[in-house]
Amino acid sequence: MHAVLASKQGSMCRVSICASLGALLSTFAGCVISSHDGTAINDTGVMGRMDAVQYPPTYRATTNNVYFGVEVPSPYQWMEDLESVDVDNWIADQNSISLPYLASLPYREEIRDQYEKLINYERYSAPGKSGGRYFYSYNSGLMNQNQLFVMDSLDGDARLLIDPNTFSDDGTVALGGTEVSDDGRYIAYSKQIGGSDWRTWYVHDIESGEDTSDVLEFIKFSGVSWSKDNAGFYYSRYPSEGGTDLSSTNENLKVYYHTLGTPQSNDRMIYELPSHPRRGPYAGVTEDGDYLIIQVHEGFNANAIHYKSLTDDRASVVRLFDEWDAQYDFLDNDGSTFFFLTTKDAPNWRVVAIDVNQSNAGTDPSLWRDVVPEGAEAIDSAAFVGGRLIVRYLKDAKSVVRVFEKDGSFVRDVALPGIGTASGFGGRDNDPETSFEFSSYTSPRTAYTYNVQTGEVSLFRKPEIDVDLDKYVVNQVFYSSKDGTRVPMFLVHRKDIVLNGANPTLLYGYGGFNVSLTPGFSTSRVLWLEMGGVYAVPNLRGGGEYGESWHEAGTKLNKQNVFDDFISAAEWLIANGYTRPDKLAIQGGSNGGLLVGACMTQRPDLFGCCLPAVGVLDMLRYHTPTIARAWSTDYGLSENEDEFHALYAYSPLHNVREGTCYPPTLVTTADRDDRVVPWHSFKFTSALQHAQECANPILIRVETDAGHGSGKPISKVIEEVADEWAFVAKALDMHPEFHAN
Repeated sequence: MHAVLASKQGSMCRVSICASLGALLSTFAGCVISSHDGTAINDTGVMGRMDAVQYPPTYRATTNNVYFGVEVPSPYQWMEDLESVDVDNWIADQNSISLPYLASLPYREEIRDQYEKLINYERYSAPGKSGGRYFYSYNSGLMNQNQLFVMDSLDGDARLLIDPNTFSDDGTVALGGTEVSDDGRYIAYSKQIGGSDWRTWYVHDIESGEDTSDVLEFIKFSGVSWSKDNAGFYYSRYPSEGGTDLSSTNENLKVYYHTLGTPQSNDRMIYELPSHPRRGPYAGVTEDGDYLIIQVHEGFNANAIHYKSLTDDRASVVRLFDEWDAQYDFLDNDGSTFFFLTTKDAPNWRVVAIDVNQSNAGTDPSLWRDVVPEGAEAIDSAAFVGGRLIVRYLKDAKSVVRVFEKDGSFVRDVALPGIGTASGFGGRDNDPETSFEFSSYTSPRTAYTYNVQTGEVSLFRKPEIDVDLDKYVVNQVFYSSKDGTRVPMFLVHRKDIVLNGANPTLLYGYGGFNVSLTPGFSTSRVLWLEMGGVYAVPNLRGGGEYGESWHEAGTKLNKQNVFDDFISAAEWLIANGYTRPDKLAIQGGSNGGLLVGACMTQRPDLFGCCLPAVGVLDMLRYHTPTIARAWSTDYGLSENEDEFHALYAYSPLHNVREGTCYPPTLVTTADRDDRVVPWHSFKFTSALQHAQECANPILIRVETDAGHGSGKPISKVIEEVADEWAFVAKALDMHPEFHAN
């Protein structure tokens, strides 16, 4: 929708190029030593006793792969056939052990009930304006999926437009992307089934309240963009013959135009890149309707920008930026002057203006005009709204928002409600107002509107949660990593904390794909605090907190920096009296699952519990299914000799050592995850169970009818969180007591 900012993480708000592209480009996404008698020990004390588990037998094949003369055993490669009966049986056998174990854990039901109570509060998104109307999402508390409401004005009555809770009985079908036509009559929307990244798109008539006959399939990571005449929209789709199963390779993405009321088979192909089948073009119409902007992606460090005039049927596509030398996000245009957010000669990003009618406009930066030059702080997103430019910066991983005139002159800072994360600030160039959401670790997400001309901030909706958040404090500290790099870390805990080295602590991280971990509210994290825990979030290299240089410092041959940053964070927490190894749990999902897997195999002595979720864990073969090869811009490829040696050195699967006592570990994944396919988790679990020397449990929880995380119904989230926190409570010997506030 137009009410989304263009962000350096890949979303393309102004031209609505792809409502779900942000999910693709931040794909990693929506986070111990023992003795042989089963009592985990270390040099600081004794951990809580964990119950021994008898694991189901797992077949180990004699498969080997050879990389540059190095023979690498691959005993679980058979698990890559996710449609096989053998894999289905393995999942059933593992769940038959793990699910009863988790259900029987002390405090499990109390934790579940408390979480259900905490999450049962009204939640609103900020209102986005499209087609002259305002749209926002709403959840009364325990709805499996958020509803979509529409208003004719900000102070008008709201009515329910789309209720995804009616899509399925069990809540496993979610509302994906949405895009409203310029005349406000239609809204295109997608359904996400069972957490899959594949979407089916439909069109809803806002006035009649009925769906039209339009149904579009084979769409992944693409939104839609309406033509100015509202007769149809542009979108990107994969060939139908490529399949939509979990492991199919996604190639040959093409841009199409769909005319309302016609079958998808009649859609007109607009653009393709047959010589580069792995490159993905995503197209969107400029606000004035004069241009089609085509953003092309193949990875995360650079992209191309092509465009086509829509006022001349004979116009060909112009390859404006095609050197793949930086990142370019289209923001807006004023006739032939195009505005971009870019890392070209600016690792902290800058906003530039380019007259595309000039010869060599895309290849000669001397022809560009700086609108907002690169500064000391990294730009996180930008948008033209209300005749001005709103730019969101990151200052030590916290939001700072500034308003500029179109010529780049500074107007004012936006008065935010506190220190935390502000998101939103999208809209159209002629909208007098925009909207945003603000949250922090101890402040629920609150929706505001913002008058671009006057600077007035107005409350739209504020949630009320049944917990006393004033008893917690948020601090930011800085520590030195292994190589001396200064790394920031947020700490959240009770105000009356005693630094006795015995506090149960959850260390959460990500560290990749330019994704910044900024302060945000999470009821599952509040539940952890209510259980008596400390929550720690370091801003690891590989993220975008300090611009592209910070990102690249945690990629490819530098990826070990990310793990060193995380291990150093754990050591800092211990050295400064917050916790000790047997009281320290680590958690991360997707790329963060890789983080947990790498750190627990490198330093099993340092942690008391590990929670790798939907992780990338086989680094030598991660690139073989779906869209995973695109991640090579962060990871590298085992096909390249120097990158193979770097990957092999930290790949969690390949660094599990027999005869080692690993921490209590709960691996979580889902049977329909077609982003990070679940065989990563299957292989890693099998290797850990085979190698485990002590009684610390190695369990896997395989969710059914779920994917990488987005679209998961609240009912499933509640059960998953209860299992995870009960497992951690047992591992860290916690005895939570919940009291009424």
